[in-house]
Amino acid sequence: MKSFRWVLLPFALVYGAVTRFRNRLFNLGWKRSYKIPGKSITIGNLSVGGTGKSPLVAYLIEYFLSENIPVATLSRGYGRKTKGLINANPQTTAKEIGDEPLQYQNRFGDAIQVIVSEDRKTGVDHIRKELSENTIILLDDAFQHRKVQAGINILVTEFHRPYSKDFLLPVGRLRESTQGANRADIILVSKCPESITVNQKEELKSQLAKSGQPVFLSSFRYGDWKSISGALPEKVENVLLVTGIGNPEPLLDHLKTKYSLTHIKFPDHYDYSAGDIDSIHQKFNTFASRDKIILTTEKDFMRLQDFKGIQDGSKPWFYQPIDIVINEEKQLKTLLDEYVRKN
Repeated sequence: MKSFRWVLLPFALVYGAVTRFRNRLFNLGWKRSYKIPGKSITIGNLSVGGTGKSPLVAYLIEYFLSENIPVATLSRGYGRKTKGLINANPQTTAKEIGDEPLQYQNRFGDAIQVIVSEDRKTGVDHIRKELSENTIILLDDAFQHRKVQAGINILVTEFHRPYSKDFLLPVGRLRESTQGANRADIILVSKCPESITVNQKEELKSQLAKSGQPVFLSSFRYGDWKSISGALPEKVENVLLVTGIGNPEPLLDHLKTKYSLTHIKFPDHYDYSAGDIDSIHQKFNTFASRDKIILTTEKDFMRLQDFKGIQDGSKPWFYQPIDIVINEEKQLKTLLDEYVRKN
């Protein structure tokens, strides 16, 4: 398989040349980038697939709200069935705005504004016109969207798959060359294992911070399961895990230490159907005899919650909340606070 991927090397080189040329046009000012008025932060990555951006966005929302700073998130709404600018409300669905924006809306409610727009400038202008000028805009997955320029760029990369050891599409998973990391103001390593050593930490920092940016390490914290429907057995020994996310491996590793686990894996942002629910339930009926539940991720829950076959309570469905814990958190908050407070 690896040898086949390297057959694609010429395509990766062409792709890299195109993205480097595009970035150079922005760097030289030949393509214009709209500097976002007020305070704004981009959260993005260099690679395709799940790197752990959503938990970081949730972390930032919680932090700024705790500081009494109004927050708006701006996404393109990947996977939605609509177009144009939409301001989310309690009745909005994943088909209208996408699963990740709905996750923020579902978790924080009217404490924040959740906006989706393919054109980030249109979204920014809407926020600045309609909301408080003190509102901080969090641009989700917009690191490559250089038509707008945020005040801070946070680049997220995975511990087990850092961009420094990856390659351009289609050979690897990079959307652009590793030189793109030079645009980052902060680098955050996600999904670090508890067993990470001091030497591993220092090696990561030296690999990633080529332009001297601060590098922070983070790990997942798994909360108590949340009920979607059905009752939780007195004890759980068997878990049927259903995922449609970029990288479910950290969650698999977490659950395997406690339960007998069976995994049904769908592609990232998968658009579930009623037939999929029937197949999942059929598997649930046979994969274990007792002490069992169906578990999914919070992001998948956004796409699953409206199915009648789930809401009727015939099967015990739960989702797994995930937050992040950041090493040297105080230093990160200091950087964020200095940015927000400065004139």
